[in-house]
Amino acid sequence: MSEEQQSITSYKAFNADLTCRDFQYKEGETFEHKGRVEACEGGFHACEYPLDVLRYYSPNTSRFFTVEQSGTLSRHSDDTKVACSRIKLGVELNLAGLIKASVEYTLARCKPVDLNSPAFSKDANGLAVESGNSGAATASGNSGAATASGDSGAATASGDSGAATASGYRGAATASGDRGAATASGDSGAATASGDSGAATASGYSGAATASGYSGAATASGYRGAATASGDRGAATASGDSGAATASGYSGAATASGDRGAATASGDSGAATASGYSGAATASGDRGAATASGDSGAATASGDSGAATASGYSGAATASGDSGAATASGYSGAATANGKHSVAMASGFYGSAKGIDGAALFLVYRDSNGSSDKYGQILHAKAVIVGRDGVKADTFYTLNASGELVEA
Repeated sequence: MSEEQQSITSYKAFNADLTCRDFQYKEGETFEHKGRVEACEGGFHACEYPLDVLRYYSPNTSRFFTVEQSGTLSRHSDDTKVACSRIKLGVELNLAGLIKASVEYTLARCKPVDLNSPAFSKDANGLAVESGNSGAATASGNSGAATASGDSGAATASGDSGAATASGYRGAATASGDRGAATASGDSGAATASGDSGAATASGYSGAATASGYSGAATASGYRGAATASGDRGAATASGDSGAATASGYSGAATASGDRGAATASGDSGAATASGYSGAATASGDRGAATASGDSGAATASGDSGAATASGYSGAATASGDSGAATASGYSGAATANGKHSVAMASGFYGSAKGIDGAALFLVYRDSNGSSDKYGQILHAKAVIVGRDGVKADTFYTLNASGELVEA
């Protein structure tokens, strides 16, 4: 049902050319819809919860923006999608920015800690505990522990080695001290451990976990969860559908195993794995490794000596750093070697590869007769160097049935 409201800030995904359902958008411009406004029926659509956009657009080929929605608004009952009659594009976000926004969205909707709450108490060990609905627990001393198990509860342990747990619906747990641990296991919960060696876990639906301290680990296993570990050697895992994991610190590892998940490890020697359908994995640090094993997944290793592997159907692998290697082993996969002295290999059926001058391309042609015992057998293989023997730069090549190099 439509409603008139003030403007709201939402998040929207677009194709690479800023189109959505064949409508062309432009940055900074406002657009008006003259017809009926109804969620999923008419109007401009965006999502209030940032990660909801991944339900509709794959992270490996999309662009993300904040948008201002105004005029007539109509909300969707299944998620936070909102239709509107007026929309204006704001700031473009990368995947890490989208994850950060999702964490802030969840935290902003959690009940804050209230030391004056009549439900606040301590157990026999002097630990702050709140078991009622909408309760809050706070342990600010060293080695303190705070637990809020009720719905919409919030737990905060700000002292060194503190632990905070909010297991209720939409609970929020924060452990900001060194080596603190924060766990929010309820739906829409948010857990933040910002101290050194902290660990944050949000296992509920749409949960967000952030561990920004040194050696921190963040895990969001719920549906559309987001996990961010920005400290050195941090690890972030988002195993739910449409989840996103980002580990930007040195030697960080990010894993998003759910459908349409995205994993980004931007630190040196980082590893990013997105094994779900249409997942995207990016390792931008030196010697980083990115693997996207789902169908149509994309893997990018932009650091020197990095490795990118796309093993799913129609997957794409790109190695843009010096001496990097890109491998597309899936059916119709594409491998690109953009870095100096880099290598691209397409080892699957009907695979293609391209590179810059001086890059090496490895291609195979396999028996594609499904009724033959030799199905999948390598019939031809060829290695070439771009810029030699007529092989052109920035041009995809494949092998034909005669083993000849042809433009794809």
